[in-house]
Formats: sequence, C-alpha cells, structure tokens
Amino acid sequence: MCLDPAAEAQRAMVRGMPLAELHAHLGGSVAPPTMWTLLHRQGLANLPKDYWSFEKAITVSPEEGVADLAAYDRIFHLTERIQSSPMAMELSVHDTIGGAYRHGVECLELRYNPMKRNLHGTHPLDLDHIIMASSRGLDTALLEYPQMRAGLILMMDRTFDYELNAIIVQKALRYRDRGIVGIDVAGPPQAGFSYRTLAPLIEEARQVGLGITIHTGEEGSIDDVWEVVEYLHPQRIGHGILSAHDQQLMDRLVRDDIVLEICPTSNLLTHAVRDLSELRWILHRLRAHGVRFTINTDGPEMLCTSLRREYDLLLSEGMLDDDSVRTCNTLAHEVSFVRGG
Repeated sequence: MCLDPAAEAQRAMVRGMPLAELHAHLGGSVAPPTMWTLLHRQGLANLPKDYWSFEKAITVSPEEGVADLAAYDRIFHLTERIQSSPMAMELSVHDTIGGAYRHGVECLELRYNPMKRNLHGTHPLDLDHIIMASSRGLDTALLEYPQMRAGLILMMDRTFDYELNAIIVQKALRYRDRGIVGIDVAGPPQAGFSYRTLAPLIEEARQVGLGITIHTGEEGSIDDVWEVVEYLHPQRIGHGILSAHDQQLMDRLVRDDIVLEICPTSNLLTHAVRDLSELRWILHRLRAHGVRFTINTDGPEMLCTSLRREYDLLLSEGMLDDDSVRTCNTLAHEVSFVRGG
C-alpha cells in the first residue's frame, strides 16, 4: 500500500524528536506482561487466571473505550492493587521508564498515589518502603538509560481527608532529593470536596521547590478549574479541557502562564470528549486564545497508545501541524519538573 508522502514525513518528524511525557499514571504505564508477572509474584487471588483475560481487564479497548471515567477508575483500582508492594513498585517504575525510552521519550514524569500502593491484604504497608522502592526503580532505570530524565509525582486524592493528604505531602517533602519532583491532586469526584482546603499543603510543597500540577477540568464543572487557579496557583493543570468553554478562564490561564496537560486518546476513550470533532474544537479554541498545552498519554499501556501515536493522531486529523507539534514537545521539556527540564 502506498502511503501519503506528507504523512510519512510527519511520522518521521515525530520519530526524530526526543519526546517529553508529563502526564502518565504509573497504574496505566506498565506493560501487561510485567503486570502479569507481578500478579503471580504476589500470589494475588480473585483475579483473572488466564493471561488474555487479564490483559483485557487492565486495558481499554481502542475500539470500545469505557463507559465513563468511573469505569476507567475501576481499572486503576486493579492495577493499584497489583502494584501494592515495594517489589512491585520498584519493577513498575523501572519497566515504565525503559518502555518510554524505547518509544522515543527522553523526559518522563510518572505520578502515583503511595497510599493506593500500600493496601496489601489486611495489613497496610509502610509508605516509606513504597516510596523508596519507586526511587530505586527510578535510579536503576536512569543508570541503564542515561539519556533519560525522569521524576516522580506524588498524588493526593479528592476522596481522602485533609490528614491523609497531608501525610502524602510530607512524604514528598522528605523524598524530594530521591526523585520526587512534584505534587498532584487527583482521584474520583467527591461530594463536598473543595480544592481550596488543600492550599496550605500545596504552598508548603511549593516553598521547597516541588512542582505543582492539579487534575481538574476533565469532568465536572468549570468552577472547579477556577477554584484551582484562584487558590492553588499551579504551574500546570492535568487535562483542563473544560477551560475551552470559558473565554475569561482561558485569559486567566494565559495571564498566569498555566500549562495544560492534554491527553487526547484518554479523553476520547473515557468520553470526557464526545468525539474527534469536539477534541478538534477544544484544541482550536485553546490555540486561538494562546493557552499553552502539552500532549500526553495519561497511561500508555492501559490505553494501548504511546506519545508518538498521540502526535500521529493529532497530525493525521489536522488538529496540529508540524510547527505546533514541535512547540508542544519543546514546551513539555521546558516546563517539566525534572531538574534540567
């Protein structure tokens, strides 16, 4: 089959760039065969006993997607359980960094919630061991792939109370010299949750030099994005696609130089955006109003994608051109929380 020379040239351009991925969840970034190995090493029960059934359980079909973001969260609950041990965390981080490098990524930020990795049976594991194991995986991978720059982001959760989230921030402060580069707030929506209550914790992290990125604007209300901007003052926002519907909000993002972390395939497969037409409209609106954004996978293995494929999709659908792809990737390197980024 003859391929369009222009399309081939675009693909070659993407494959020639050292890519930067800023928004990847550890629970969605480990290859299924590695997750299968971890499942067996930990002797976990009540999970699929056949590999192909297991792979289907921890991935999102590119053809079918998932019903909604709640269904997407349920897949993460499974991968978080499998990653709940120091051994599993070390191998997961190591495997992900190596896999990213083999797909052209040379700057990678991985995010995870350590409290969702210490629920092993009826006896919670020590958070310090979980975090130190992830740091060992990071160190080993960077030794093996010296071209890589990588760091870890610890995530607070919208379903946690203030005290639990405060513990996560304290751990980030303690291990900021062991590869922890930033703080995030994520998790499923929770009635009564308010971002502003976390402002003291966010400010504490900011004061010691940790990067601040916050999940908001993927679902819910535009008011949530406004609350994050007004009270948490992040450098970056995870997703943030609802911002395209609010002219004043886009102006504020530009004024405060807040960068969005856009995850195209994730938003399509979870129905955070309706279809390619809506995604095209969102990206056009953001670009037209000067809102800066990066392109990311959210979780390449779970979503059966890669950062190269994300750029290929946007190029083939005419949502980005060659220059804007280079701009997005250069920006990702520039705003990375990894030192030297």
